[in-house]
Amino acid sequence: MLNRREFTLGAAAGAIAIGASTTGLAAGKSPTHKALIIDAMGEIRAVYTDSLVREMIDSGLNSITVTLCDPKSYESQAYDWGMAGILEYDRLIASKPEFYRKATSVADIDKARKDGKISMFYLFQNSTQFGKSLDNVDIFYGLGVRSSQITYNYQNWAGAGCYEDNGSGLTVFGHALVDKMNSVGMLIDLSHSSMKTMADTIAASNAPVMVSHSCSKALFDHPRNTTDENLRALADKGGLFGVTQMRGFMTHKIKNALPVYYEHIEHAINVAGIDHVCIGSDRDHRRLVMTDEYLAELKREEGENFDPTHWPLYFHELNGPRRMETIWDGLKARGMSEGNLEKLMGKNVYRLYAEVIG
Repeated sequence: MLNRREFTLGAAAGAIAIGASTTGLAAGKSPTHKALIIDAMGEIRAVYTDSLVREMIDSGLNSITVTLCDPKSYESQAYDWGMAGILEYDRLIASKPEFYRKATSVADIDKARKDGKISMFYLFQNSTQFGKSLDNVDIFYGLGVRSSQITYNYQNWAGAGCYEDNGSGLTVFGHALVDKMNSVGMLIDLSHSSMKTMADTIAASNAPVMVSHSCSKALFDHPRNTTDENLRALADKGGLFGVTQMRGFMTHKIKNALPVYYEHIEHAINVAGIDHVCIGSDRDHRRLVMTDEYLAELKREEGENFDPTHWPLYFHELNGPRRMETIWDGLKARGMSEGNLEKLMGKNVYRLYAEVIG
């Protein structure tokens, strides 16, 4: 099976049909060119063309946090894939120094923004790469990893994922892991956690935590979504909630579905407050076309979890490198002030990273 790490960085350019760009560069035409724009969890792939990356930068994107490797791994495989993921992204950044800067602090956001580049933070979407050795937190931190989820979809040493029927909350080891991550300045991400593990971790952490890519369970009852109770608890501890762009977490509609995405952002703000919500797309930047070839790639990646009726996962209007402009303009048209847009689309992430990561 093609794992996520291979799919993200190593897929052949021809394996996925990419729609031709119909949007020219628009420097100076959108407030996103002046505002700080950060994607709290998105994708950067090695197959991106230089013109696509330039369009991402032109659209205003200043910083992004990327997933290092396939989170569906355990024990020694998880450690090995974690190491391989770091090396792969390090090589990608080194091969494109005109576009990317590896980020380990907010100072790197500032430097990249000044130079017209994208700063890239590293995230693990599971904690299995640590095994049961807290020393591994130090090892991965030393290699530049600045955030990690506590769980992926299922039970691990630290807690239960969102698809566990009878999983634990935060375990004894999970409490020790939270303390360790707090002590070194590694941001705790609770995306994919069960609601019990999420609540336990929010309460246990001495530092603010993040749910980088989820949606509202009150609006759409999906296992990956978050309850209002946990949204409030997250905000009360100074944390941050990233609204994903995975359409299937919000609606069964495929066409004309973008307003539902805006509703999830607005609901999160109403519950948690404008200072505690951000954008965590979990999406590719290419203009994807749902060809048979692309569906075959998805089937190999997802395995038994693949259901073609759920695809495409993206909103058509956000399918491409200029999606932050679309979000800004759409929310502004719905009445959001530019000051609140600046918080939502970058300043809130910067604040959290400055407090936790440094």
